Amino acid sequence: MPIALKEYFVFVRRCAAQTIRGDWRYFVWMTALTGVALLGLNAYCKQFVAGLTITGMSDQVSWGLYIANFTFLVGMAAAAVMLVVPVYIYKDETLHDVVILGELLAVAVIIMCLLFVTVDLGRPDRFWHMVPGIGKFNWPMSMLSWDVIVLNIYLALNAHICGYLVYMVYCKRKPAPLWYIPFVFTAIVWAFSIHTVTAFLYVGLGGRPYWNSAIIAPRFLASAFTAGPGFLILTLQVIRRVSKYRIDDKALMMLRGIVQVSMIINVLLLICELCKEFYTDSAHVASAKYLFFGLHGHHGLVPWIWTAMALDLIALVLLVLPLSRSLKYLDLACVLAIVGIWIEKGMGLIIPAFVPSPLGEMVEYFPTLNEWLICAGIWAFGMLLYTVFLKMTLPVLTGELTPESPSA
Repeated sequence: MPIALKEYFVFVRRCAAQTIRGDWRYFVWMTALTGVALLGLNAYCKQFVAGLTITGMSDQVSWGLYIANFTFLVGMAAAAVMLVVPVYIYKDETLHDVVILGELLAVAVIIMCLLFVTVDLGRPDRFWHMVPGIGKFNWPMSMLSWDVIVLNIYLALNAHICGYLVYMVYCKRKPAPLWYIPFVFTAIVWAFSIHTVTAFLYVGLGGRPYWNSAIIAPRFLASAFTAGPGFLILTLQVIRRVSKYRIDDKALMMLRGIVQVSMIINVLLLICELCKEFYTDSAHVASAKYLFFGLHGHHGLVPWIWTAMALDLIALVLLVLPLSRSLKYLDLACVLAIVGIWIEKGMGLIIPAFVPSPLGEMVEYFPTLNEWLICAGIWAFGMLLYTVFLKMTLPVLTGELTPESPSA
């Protein structure tokens, strides 16, 4: 075995050994996540046996909670670019120390996206239909095939960039630009493309007029650049409390600025969309009426969307006020924005497009307990993955794990 490859395997083994070390808080956190992930796996096994009939989906509403989460998480993954752009394009070093942490989040979140697509298929073997040679990939005609390509390439790009840079820190060598700079710039373009292509997936379905809007893609990007950096603000504060890795307040304030501007754009685009829907008052406004006010006695999504509107507006007010320079209020604004966008972009965007159906049928969708458990399980698994990635990486970044340090 070549020496370089052997050294790399030693590096991976030593990093992996870090995941079984920690204080009681770490083990409680990991146990809780594992427990929820196993509950989700159990729920998925029930769905595997019974099929999608165990969900609240129907012939009329064929996308539900799984695709809502998928759409939200694609944006979270794309948000890593908001850390990369200032560092690599504008040469601003404020976020330099947290770029890798953002890219690790992107890797974990893309895996969660793929899991949500898997559970939405009902049976995992249906993935075979998308494997060229076994099934029919329908590329380039199918927008879904484009989505599969861009998501997998984005996953590979971020995994390579993180793995290479962390290994160079471990070896105390200066990274060779040829081995990561081209991949960083490709990942920047790819981050925009993954969420744009996901938006095109909806916009391209002409039979669903609720999605047939040119600003869906910009809305996706604006909401992604709000929720993603918002989640990172919360995560980075936890990291600096439980580890020796130093993260300056200046980096958090820069992320605050990104969240602030993105949230303003997100709300502006939402107002534009509402004006287009309700001012024209055409027959195509039925889905929006169902979402905001109910239609023909059906009000299933009305509490959801007004909750999202309230959370978004409170978060916006907090973010634009100097009050949010205080981390306590910034955290509150981030939590409200994340939850508000999760509802607005998930249940508030995906489900109404199916109600009423193209034939005018009013069939509402209500997620079942089994769906909620599967979603909770995937979220727990994703957070568990991210925790493992951080546990392997932070000792290297802080200099605690080096080739000279004692082996585990």
